[in-house]
Amino acid sequence: MGTVLKYLAVPLCFPLVVALYYGESVLPFVVTMAVTVLVGAGLERLADDPDIGAREGFLMVAVTWLAVTIVGAIPFLIEAHGIPFVASPIHPESTLGNPVNALFETMSGFTTTGATVLGDISFNSHTRGIMMWRQLTQWLGGMGIVVLAVAILPELSVGGAQLMDAEAPGPGIEKLTPRIAETARALWGAYLGLTVLEIVLLYGLYVTGNAPNMDVYNAIAHGLTTMPTGGFSPEARSIEAFSAAAQWVIIPFMVAAGTNFALFWHVLTGEPKRLFRDTEFKSYLGVIGVISAILAAMLFLGDGLMSVAPAGETYDQLYLEGIRTAIIGNVEPAVRQSVFQVVSIVTTTGYASIDFNAWSAPTQYGLLFAMFIGGSGGSTGGAIKIVRWYVIVKSLRRELFTTSHPEAVRPVRLAGRAVDERAIRGIYAFTLLYLVLFFVSTGLLHLDAARTGFDVSILETMSAVAATLGNVGPGFGVVGPMGSYLDFSNGSKLYMVLLMWVGRLEILPVLVIFTPEYWRR
Repeated sequence: MGTVLKYLAVPLCFPLVVALYYGESVLPFVVTMAVTVLVGAGLERLADDPDIGAREGFLMVAVTWLAVTIVGAIPFLIEAHGIPFVASPIHPESTLGNPVNALFETMSGFTTTGATVLGDISFNSHTRGIMMWRQLTQWLGGMGIVVLAVAILPELSVGGAQLMDAEAPGPGIEKLTPRIAETARALWGAYLGLTVLEIVLLYGLYVTGNAPNMDVYNAIAHGLTTMPTGGFSPEARSIEAFSAAAQWVIIPFMVAAGTNFALFWHVLTGEPKRLFRDTEFKSYLGVIGVISAILAAMLFLGDGLMSVAPAGETYDQLYLEGIRTAIIGNVEPAVRQSVFQVVSIVTTTGYASIDFNAWSAPTQYGLLFAMFIGGSGGSTGGAIKIVRWYVIVKSLRRELFTTSHPEAVRPVRLAGRAVDERAIRGIYAFTLLYLVLFFVSTGLLHLDAARTGFDVSILETMSAVAATLGNVGPGFGVVGPMGSYLDFSNGSKLYMVLLMWVGRLEILPVLVIFTPEYWRR
């Protein structure tokens, strides 16, 4: 853990350079770099046995993510409070001056959730350096902080398999090369390459005049949060602030981010057909296509949009009428808005090309359903994942068959290979835990909101839990794409920090360390 913390100082150099370029204070980053190096080096001196087994892997990954989040919140706190007797606050009005808010925003960043407690998303309340650090936290967390450490730090490669298994999203990670460190480098290489490609294309739109406000800062900022399926944006209106061309460019990168990155490795090594032979990938595209088509038809016909804006919403009647005029009866806007939002929610990116609070109840429930699907295993997406749903459906079909044919032996197959029965039980256990945690957390947050007098509907609470546990980001109503989680109580926000942490590490690696059996020899 000390090794990872120590090297966190390296990515902090990037927002420091941004701050220098714009003539802003570098103090938040210099102090954080000093803290992370000193704490990391101090923890390294405590090292006793360097061997990392399965149990140590779970503990190291879970605690490292928590420690990185705490350290990563320091720049936000310094911006709001400064350093007593040394430096004045840079933006004392920042909502991230509250330590709970700073922890929430940082955990949302590193877990690529995209939920925010920023009251004012603009450069009036935050420096460009701080906003770029906010973007960078998502890029670091997308493929995995520990996976990155395994890829570049030889001292962690000995236990790399255990660490990657504990951190990587999905039921398991495919070993692409003989050495696990090479596999980690291959995954991060594909991740970096796609990020750079997106940044170049987005900036190209600015140069050609097809996206006038997609300057180099915005191109980099959105490149850093698309591939990790993060969804943070320095623009208050998210991707709605940009042209239709920019939205179309971002869509395929969100799709790529929700794809198993091992498939990109196979494509680059001369097996492009494997991409379209992959059962999970075809199911993934099929789900996106079906949901998008249904919602596009509803938007085109007008059934998917509200006709009257409810009082107290984040939009007004004029905004709603503008949406209805632009979308109803027009193919391109209806298709673009539906595809963008479905891809954004299924991949758990959380970008918004429109305030979907203005959509009708049936379309909102369609998006709520999409929050539970998730991307592919081995992608940067969150939620339950396509591969788990596929195995569940196949195993249920098998149970129906063996009920009438009790003597039959019929394994569940994925990509032509039989799935181990232990893996199937693990998938059912994870999905059950996920759903139980969702319903229990919905009840707890709704009770806390009632206790504090915070007026939220059950749909808003359900979407807040689904969005934080599944690392989606925006929900509905007050936590909608143009809203924030700021008005929840500190207790509720700390609980959602826990949900984001547990959701990113896929529940079991965190919960297992709280069981008595874990600590027995």
